Parts: sequence; C-alpha cells; structure tokens
Amino acid sequence: MSRSRHAFTRLSTRLMRLAGGEAGAALLLMGAAAAAIGLANSPWHDGYHHALHGPLAWTPIAKLASLELWINDGLMALFFFVVGLEIKREVLDGQLASPERRRLPVLAAIAGMALPALVYLAVTRGQPALAPGWAIPAATDIAFAVGVLALVGRGLPASLRLFLLTVAIVDDLGAVAIIALAYTPSIALGWLGIAAAILLVLALLGLRRFPHASVYAVLAAGLWFAVLHSGVHATVAGVLAAFTIPLAPSRENGDSLLLRLEHGLAPWNAYLIVPLFGFANAGVALGGGQTEGHSAALPLAVAAGLFVGKQAGIFGAILLAERTGFAERPAGATTRQLWGLSVLCGIGFTMSLFIANLAFPANPELVDQAKLGIVGGSILAALLGFVLLRAGREPD
Repeated sequence: MSRSRHAFTRLSTRLMRLAGGEAGAALLLMGAAAAAIGLANSPWHDGYHHALHGPLAWTPIAKLASLELWINDGLMALFFFVVGLEIKREVLDGQLASPERRRLPVLAAIAGMALPALVYLAVTRGQPALAPGWAIPAATDIAFAVGVLALVGRGLPASLRLFLLTVAIVDDLGAVAIIALAYTPSIALGWLGIAAAILLVLALLGLRRFPHASVYAVLAAGLWFAVLHSGVHATVAGVLAAFTIPLAPSRENGDSLLLRLEHGLAPWNAYLIVPLFGFANAGVALGGGQTEGHSAALPLAVAAGLFVGKQAGIFGAILLAERTGFAERPAGATTRQLWGLSVLCGIGFTMSLFIANLAFPANPELVDQAKLGIVGGSILAALLGFVLLRAGREPD
C-alpha cells in the first residue's frame, strides 16, 4: 500500500510540475486547439462558428464587429506588446546585446524564415491566388516550441533553450515587420499621423524613464485605436508601444518598468491570450473545403514550408556558420540535438494562424485550407523534434 501511495505521490508531483511553467502553457494551448478542432467537426460546429465569427449585438468599436476580431485585433495587440518587451530586453541587455551573441540566432532566424517561404512558393508556383500566403510558414510559435522542449525533460544543454528563445525572438521581430509591410493594403494618413504623435509622446516619456505604467497604458490604448483605423494591422501598435517602455531603472524608485510589465503580463499571455487565440482560430473542418482546383496545394505548401523549410533553413544555417567560422554552435550541443531543435522550430501554430487570416482576408475557404497545413506541419514538427531531442538527451 505504501509503495502504491509513494508512486501516486511521485506521479502527482510530476503532473503538477508539468502543469506549470512552459510545458503547462504549451499543453493548455494544445488543449485549446484540440477543443476548437473538435467543435468544428462536431454537431455543434455552427454554434462554435457563430459565437466567434458572427456579428455582435453591440460593439463599442465598429471595426471589431465579432468576438474573433476582438481577440485577433485587440487581445493579440497585448500579446505583441509582451513580445516587444522581450525583444527590447534581449537587444539591450540579453542574448542579442552583442554582435558575437546575435550572429548565429539572427542568421538562423533569417534562413528559417526565407526557406519556408521559398518552399511555399515552389509548391504553389503558377497559382497567383495563393501567393499572398508565402509568409504563413515563416514564423515559429515560441510558446509551443519552448513547451515541447520542456516536455523533453532533463539531459539537454541549457544553451539549446537559450538558442531557441533568441531565434524565436528574432523570428517574432521578422513576423511583425512582415505584417506591417506585406499585409497593409491601404493607409489612412490622418489616423497614421495621430498614431505617430502618440508614439512620439510615448517615446519621450520612455527617454525620461517616466515610471507610471497607467500613463503608458492610456497612451498605448490610444495608439492601438489610431493604428486600428490607419490601415496598418492593430497588433503592430503593441510592439511599437513596447519599444518605448524604459528598461533602465527609474530615477524615482529604481524600478525597471519594462521588467515589471514583462513579468506581470507574461502569464496572461501564456495562460489566457494565446490559448484563447488558438481556440478562436484553430477550428477547421478536417474533411471539407476542397472546392477550388488550387486549394489542394495550399495545405501541402504550408505544411512543407513548416516541416521541411524550417529545419532546412535553421539547421543549414547552423552548420554553415560553424564551418565558415562565422559563429560557433550553442555550447555543448550535439548535431542530433541541433537538428531536433531546428525541426521543433517548424511549429508555427499561433503566428502562422495569425498571418493566414491576413493573407486571405476575403477568402475563408483558403484560410481553412491554410489552417489544415498549419496544424499538419506543426504536429509533424512537434513529434519529430520531440523524438530527436528525447533520443539525443544525455543520461541522468
């Protein structure tokens, strides 16, 4: 009896550890995505789609007429705000603060965005209607990838996790630039001017190390509202606002506002915003949608970009940098571990879903086809990456 009780206690302790931290956040996101796919393929699919995509009875902002838009354009702005805080911290005082440290992750991130896009364009060549989706497989889902890495357990060098984080941060910055530059169909100059004025005020406050978060919050909300109406995607406002938050300690209380906000908001990102986004956007009918002749190529192109392009780009960049002496590989990492990590970067779930909605805004069928490729490619990358890293662990 005591032996079984001891085994139960060990199992409970492991489950509690699994439920917290990065692994727990990844499991929650997986559960939210699975629930969305399950509902979209169940007798309740109409209710699921109507609740999320149907017009709201009332909305204070006309451009946000559905719950999905409030999540994608509203809550995801807060997600990108936290991403912006992470990028700024890493550039000023982290793994991207010196040329030596950022050489390899920047090269790997660039190759890991370019190769998936090229694979996508190669698969969809001759079909111009699919060309706007080239960026869908270019992004890595940091929450999913780091979570799967945490599920692998012990026996991996700490440098692997650090390398994954820095690649994902550079990747996120690239994704934000793509959203701003490639998916902005028209500009309302008046609203853009208002956004620029608010951003200038935020920047001045940041330079003076103004310590009061509430003032930044009000101005950031105004910036978001102006960007929302400017034609630039509203989530870009989150990153821009984050870049104005001071990292240096305040002259008044010696507190770093950036670190305080990042630590305070990161759990909301991991345990609420990202799972809610996954639940709202991952629901796709697994057996339908093949009505257009070119649609069959879209899921294949996205899945191939994520599963083949990502690992080829990142792993190839690591080997090339090492052989040419451009940069050294992460300390203590074996070739198998680096391959497994490169495969893991092919999990493009959150950011890929986000870009898919921007790539085909007037064609829900193509969005659904892209989602099939995202889910398929991300699952393949997660499984193979997990197997390779698990097999490459050092014995305890």
